[in-house]
Formats: sequence, structure tokens, C-alpha cells
Amino acid sequence: MKRIHFSTLFGGFALAALLTSCAVKRPNVLRYVDPNIGTAHSRWFFYTPAAVPHGMAKLAPSTNGHYGNNQGWEAVGYDTRHNSIEGFVHFHEWQVGGVSFMPATGELKVKPGDLDKPGSGYRSKFDRKNQVAEPGYYRVLLDDYGITAELTATKHVGFHRYTFPKNDQSRIILDLGNVQGESGEVRKSEVRMIDDTHFEGFVTTYPKYVKTYDPNGQVSMYIWGEVSKSPRSVGSFTDAGVQAQSKSATGKGAGLFLEYTTNTNEAIELKVGLSYTSIANAKANLEAEAARLSFEKARKQAQDTWQTELGKLAVEGNETNKVKFYTGLFHALLGRGIANDVNGSYPRHDGTIGQLPRDKKGNFSYNFYNTDAIWGGYWNLTQLWALSYPERYNDFVQTQLAIYKERGWFGDGIANSNFVSGVGTNFVGLAIAGAYQAGIRDYDTNLAYEAIRANELSGRNRPVGSGKLDVEAFVKRGYVPYLDADKTDSTGSHFSASHTLEYSFSAFAAAQLAKSMGKQADYGQFAKLSNGWQLLYEPKDKLVRPKKADGSFIDKFDPYEPWRGFQEGNAVQYTFFVPQNPRALIDKLGNDEFNNRLDGIFTTAQKNGFGGGKEIDAFAGIKSIYNHGNQPNLHISWLFNFSGKPWLTQKWTRAICDEFYGVEPIHGYGYGQDEDQGQLGSWYVIASLGLFDVKGFTDLRPIIQLGSPAFDQATIRLGDGKKLQIEAKNNSAQNVYVQSATFNGKALQNCWLYRDELMQGGKLTFVMGSQPNTNWGIQTPPPSAQ
Repeated sequence: MKRIHFSTLFGGFALAALLTSCAVKRPNVLRYVDPNIGTAHSRWFFYTPAAVPHGMAKLAPSTNGHYGNNQGWEAVGYDTRHNSIEGFVHFHEWQVGGVSFMPATGELKVKPGDLDKPGSGYRSKFDRKNQVAEPGYYRVLLDDYGITAELTATKHVGFHRYTFPKNDQSRIILDLGNVQGESGEVRKSEVRMIDDTHFEGFVTTYPKYVKTYDPNGQVSMYIWGEVSKSPRSVGSFTDAGVQAQSKSATGKGAGLFLEYTTNTNEAIELKVGLSYTSIANAKANLEAEAARLSFEKARKQAQDTWQTELGKLAVEGNETNKVKFYTGLFHALLGRGIANDVNGSYPRHDGTIGQLPRDKKGNFSYNFYNTDAIWGGYWNLTQLWALSYPERYNDFVQTQLAIYKERGWFGDGIANSNFVSGVGTNFVGLAIAGAYQAGIRDYDTNLAYEAIRANELSGRNRPVGSGKLDVEAFVKRGYVPYLDADKTDSTGSHFSASHTLEYSFSAFAAAQLAKSMGKQADYGQFAKLSNGWQLLYEPKDKLVRPKKADGSFIDKFDPYEPWRGFQEGNAVQYTFFVPQNPRALIDKLGNDEFNNRLDGIFTTAQKNGFGGGKEIDAFAGIKSIYNHGNQPNLHISWLFNFSGKPWLTQKWTRAICDEFYGVEPIHGYGYGQDEDQGQLGSWYVIASLGLFDVKGFTDLRPIIQLGSPAFDQATIRLGDGKKLQIEAKNNSAQNVYVQSATFNGKALQNCWLYRDELMQGGKLTFVMGSQPNTNWGIQTPPPSAQ
């Protein structure tokens, strides 16, 4: 019989954590979060357990972070298939990484060494049975040294506790001047002891995507910290070598090593204040949040915060599904960390320091974020934010408006105010329009409209990092012409078809916003542009196909071929990218053809796990007919609601939840596929509640489509404090089909609701069964083009 560690059953949590959870009255949802899920081939920012929601301090072990990231987006940092740790890194964001600490004993080594060469550096082997990862806390035994390392954090401060064995050669290595994850080239670095127990430093980096998309920018990270015990001696190192008696280092490779004589089980603690603006602000952040905070109190505070934020959504039912749910919610709330300090300072692209405004009560009006692109985020993240975390949605909008005011353009992906969106498009306007239509309007709405209009129509002097370099071609022709060369410019794009579809969708969002704000002329222009996708629809094959500037379709067309006309997908996948008007697409294909084709796609895709099968790669599935591991078609399982067969939406959304998503390090989000700062986790959360909107709330009056809730009960604390209960009677793994539904006691005949009705709260009840009820939900299909 195979032995199963008790901790394995609960996602790597210690027995003590489980017993503690039983002692409190409210359910401890933390025990359902397993940060180790999906850690094979995961992104730099993915695995950061020692953090608080949207914090700046995101501490995590690194197994290969110093290897860097040549293309800027590759998996690097922590991988479940690696068996040694090279350090514990403080900064983890999209294109942001740096500042690694590592405890050690024995012979001095100042390089981390190679994964495949034990003993080649200061890295240490570890056994995952001696690793604990929880929201807000991390612990591991470093086998080579007999040191237990623990991590926790506040918003701006990282905490370390290293418990040493008895040793005359114990040390702590502070490595600031080397590449970490997506950091790119280290341009300059300094670190110094300023007295016996305090240190300060910084590192300035040049990430790959900054170099490519915003070449005059850079990313700087600052620290000010304290250590609980004065070192016996201090040495320094740089790329030039080691200085045994030196308390400072300057230049590439800069670092310090603090030497100690330790007794058995002696703990040495560090607090590290972080900032993107200055050492002084790093110190201010530490003093504000952690001056009198012990490690244990910081851990409790962090985990109480996670309990509160995760607990806004309470679900009951299948235990495995609860692990998927809360781990997905954890990743959704972890991504997109704040870049502002406690005093409201934040980094600007030009090297100056911005200042957040205050409201009438003297509080800062918003947080300024570092953020990955919102590409696809309107099908997961923004819907989750709008449901229960509207302050996060507001932060995102305000961040983008601050960027617009400084730069004159939206930036999509942002790293310290630098443009780092590598997808070449820009859905910020659509995301902001969705916020407005969802009633999130605590910002300058006129400025927002001005910025959205420019984003959708203007290409003049447009910087490459703001994307949509081909938008003027789209406005002129109604579609983006195909370019053979792998580029995008004012005349067209190599990704012309996917850009046309995307710009049509975002034009729809702008049209609805224009109508809301009484801008009728703009509404007419945007509404016309929203139909641009029809110019690429090829009726013979019934597929969207790239078209050249002369109006002819490209030749040698392979509908399964990615990258030729379609970014990160192919024609079979992208043909369904008409979320703004599903009925128009259904009419072009014919209702039966639409349903049969889409149902057949999912039948085939299911054999491959709805993605790339067991291939461990971010782009596994890119040639498939459906790929849940990437953004372009995350909405299409919900389109049956529009085509008269809602039971197929119920069937396939539940199947994706059950089969694409796993609870293992390798099978978590597909197999090593691209989670993108909480997007796939958010999709699971929303879909498993049975709620979704293919338009990302961009309608004039947004709607919610209904699916197959995976939980017997769900209680959702809505953004305004009201509560929504969702009950699924007779729910089971087999009973995935809705037989009937009521909302606040009134029978529902349709598979959708207006969102404003749902957000009033109350009780949504489904009765589930094992066979489709083909008469339910079909009376009136969801509105397509409002």
C-alpha cells in the first residue's frame, strides 16, 4: 500500500495548521489553499506564498531564478521538479525581480551554483516533505546546512527567520546585484551595513520587455532592513571577487555575507523594508508596518488578512473542488502587487516619484499597481473583482489613468510605470469600460473616456509599448491587413486576424460606453467598427481568415496553424472570438452548424485535457482546436447559452473545471500552462459558481450567463456588502445539468440575468440532474448586441 503523508492530503500543510483551523468558529479556508499546485513550469510571479493580497513584498524560494529569462516570459523561479533552493527572493512581479537572501554554513560560497551540480554554489538540497507553503507563510529545511528557513510578509516588508545548527561558520548571504527571474540585466547595485544590525541597498535592472517596449525605462528596487543579531564579521562580493572584511559592495554582482557563530536551534531574524522609489521610503515602509512586529505576529497578521479576503467567498461541497477554488482565488488575489509606498510615493517612468492623491478623509484614493497585461482578464479577473473586490478593480483603473496622464497612452502591462505588454494589443479601455458599466466609477470618468477613445482610434506617435500600432489601419479599413513579415505597424500586422477580432470587441465596449455617456456620434463610429470581424469571415470554410490590404484572403491557409495571422492561437480557436455579438456569428454559421461544430470541438478537446494534453509548456495546445491554457477562447464554452443549448454550456464548463484543473504540482492549470497572474484561477472561481459574462460587463446593461455550479452551497459577500447565496440541489459529479432555477423565489425561465438584479443579493437556487433539461433556459436567449 502506498504511504500518503498527512500533509499531502491538505496541500502540504502541517498537522498543527489543521488542528488550529478546527479550534476557530469560522471555517479556516486557508487549509484549502495549496500554493504548490501548478508549480511545474510556472512563471516567475506565480509561486510567492509569503505575501499578503496585492502586496509589494512577495517572498518565495527560488530554484533557478539566477538563470534569468532570455525571452522575458519563460518559466523561471520555482519549479516542483527541481530539488535544490538557491535563495529566497523578495520582489516577484511581471518583469520585476530581485534581492535574494540565503542562509548557509561551512565553506564560503558567493555564487548560487548550478542545478545539476550539487555543491557548486551556496544552493542547498531540500525534501518537499519538509516544506510548508501556506498563504502568508513558507517554511523549508535546507538539507545541506540543517537550517530551517521561514518567511512571511506585510504589504511592504519581508520577514525571514533562519534557525541554525551549532556551527562556527554560519552566515547569511545578501545577494542584490545579480539577475533574478524576469529582472533582465543588472545595471547597477549597491548594498552596505550602516551599523551592526542595519543594512540598505538597491538594484537597478533592465528587463527584457522594458528593453523591447519602453527602452528608456528601467526598474529599481530598494531595501532597508535589520537583522536580530550582530554578525561576528561582514564581507562583500561583486563580479570582481570577494573582500573578506568589507561592509559594502557596489556594482554588478554586489552582495554581503554576514558571518556568525551559532548554537543549536539558534534563530536569527531579518526584517526587510521594500520600495520602488528610494531607500528612505523602504525604511519608512518598515517603520510604519513592522517596527514592533515579531515574526509570529507578522505571520498571524498575514494569515488573518488572507482569511478575510478569501473568506468573502464561502463554498461548501466536494473537498477537491474546494482546494481548486481557494487556490485559484489565492492566485487571483496574489497577482498585481502594489508599487506605492506607505506615504503614497510611486515610481514614474521618467525616474521621478509620483504621489497618490488623498480623499476627503485623508486616505489615499487608490493603490498604484505593477501588472501583467489584462489580455483575457475580462473573462476572469475583472469579473471576480467586480463581484466581491471592487476596490481592486478601482485600483487597476486608477493606475492606468495615472499612466495615461504621465505617458499619454494606456500601457496594459506595467512595471514601475514602464510599458511591458508583449501581446501587442491593449484591452485596458475595454476593462475600464467594463468597470464603468459595472458601476465602479470612483475616478475621473471623462478622463477615462478620453483615454479609451484615443486607445481605440489613435495611432499617431503611438509608442510600441502601448500596443495597437495597427489601430489606424483597422479604423481606416474596418480590419487589419495581414503582413507576411513578423511585425506590426501602421499598415497592418502579422497577427492581423486576431487583432481585427480583438479591436472589434474593444470597439464594442467603447460604443456602449459612448452611449452611456451620451456621445452619440462616437457611438455610431465604434458600433460600426465592432462589426469589423465580419470582413474576415470566409463563408466557404466558415472560418475567420486573414486578409491582405488588397482585400484578398491569404493563400496556403491552414486553420490549425498558429502565429500566422493569429497570436497564440489559430483560426479554429479564434473564429469564435465574437463575444460582443454571439448571435451574429451563430447566424453566419447557422444554428445547427454552430452547435455541432462547437460541441465537436469540446468532445475532441476533452481527449487532450482541454489543452495541450500532458505536454509541459506554456504554449502546449496552441495548435489544438480548443486551448483552455491560454486566453483567446476562454469564453467559448459559454456560447451555447446564446445558441439555444444551454445544457451544453453546463456540460462543458463543468467538465473543464473537473478535468483541466488539478490539485497537483504538475497538473494544476493544465500541465505547466500559462496562469498569468491569477487568470486561470479566477476562471475556475467564476465558472464553478455558475456565473460568467462573455462580454466582460461591457454591455450598456451587463448580464450574467448561468452555468453549472460545482458547489452545493456558496455564499458571496458582494462588493457593496450585500450577500448572494447560490444553492445547487441534488448536485454531484454526475448531476451537472440544470433542471430548474429560481432567484429569490421567482422561477427563472432563462439562462441569464441582468447583473444589476443579481448584485442586489438574495438566493439563486438551481435544481440539478444527470440528464439535460432541454426545455429550461431557452425561452429568451441572452441579448447579443445591445
